[in-house]
Amino acid sequence: MLYRMTVYILGIVVNFFGVALLIKAALGAGFWTALFVGLENHFGLTVGIWYGSFQLAFIFLNGWLSKQKPEFRALLPLVLESLILDFWLEVVFHNMSLAAAPFLIQLITVITSVGFIALGVAIYILPQLPRAPVDQLFLVIAKKFRLSLLVSQTAIAVTTSTVAFLIGGPVGIGTLMGTALTGPLIQYFYTRGYPLYYLLHPGYRERFEPVIQ
Repeated sequence: MLYRMTVYILGIVVNFFGVALLIKAALGAGFWTALFVGLENHFGLTVGIWYGSFQLAFIFLNGWLSKQKPEFRALLPLVLESLILDFWLEVVFHNMSLAAAPFLIQLITVITSVGFIALGVAIYILPQLPRAPVDQLFLVIAKKFRLSLLVSQTAIAVTTSTVAFLIGGPVGIGTLMGTALTGPLIQYFYTRGYPLYYLLHPGYRERFEPVIQ
């Protein structure tokens, strides 16, 4: 369990490092993050607090849409992700902004950050521990309305990006690149990380280590 939790937290840390870096690139954040930045600019509170508040609401929304009890196990990633996101934004990158940097530097930062986001998600889903409510929302909506996952994710992305844009959130090239590239990159990192995860798993060595008599 310690191994699984370590990998799980590592994935969240890497993921939100990329999320924070994407915001600081000043070319547009991910669609959810753009919404939360817009809310922060209008109403105060931190991006992490808005993130956690929406995630908490999604726990009940997912339960209602799927006609099941709310999955309170999702409180674990909710708390961890909110704290880690604020750590990167409010502590590590607090005084950093690439708004005045050359466009090429901003673009390289966007591409790098999207890579870290995808890598983090791929790592964080390997231990199969509770996922964030926002990740479950795509699946619930797809099942509820008989949509493909692609259509479900696209509908949520377009709706959220539109609201974020209307309230002044950072919607731009970074938002589009994040939406287009994150899925394929997650699949790429996951398929390559899956064998390594189990190769390094303590239980794997116990099962397959040859016995010397």
